[in-house]
Amino acid sequence: MVLIADTTLDAALQNDYDMIALPGGMPGANHLRDDPRIQLLLKNMATQNKYVAAICAAPKALAQAGLLNGKNVTSFPGSLDAKQLQGVNYLEQAVVIDGKIVTSRGPGTAMDFALTLIELLMGKTKRLEVEAPLQRPM
Repeated sequence: MVLIADTTLDAALQNDYDMIALPGGMPGANHLRDDPRIQLLLKNMATQNKYVAAICAAPKALAQAGLLNGKNVTSFPGSLDAKQLQGVNYLEQAVVIDGKIVTSRGPGTAMDFALTLIELLMGKTKRLEVEAPLQRPM
């Protein structure tokens, strides 16, 4: 699948958001970790007490921003190095929510991650409305 952006990152950074959700995968997660604009956005979102979410290897960008210290988190196994895991309570769950930080493990947990983000932003009723037609096992 090829996705084509309809705006630039610099233009998108001019807007206000309720949540930022970082996609996983490599080398994209490293680019998110290393981009000063993304790092500033993550820190600003956290300062404003807004949701910051990351799946797969992308929690490394949250670690770089200093947002995982003292938090319960998860990620794709091995994507966070020993230094990034210091002061972190690492859990092997599909989705982990700690305050306004939301992390998830990888492609197999992407549906759970997406539905969790819907619930956090729009409530349980909206999550159930979106989830019901998906015919997910209970």
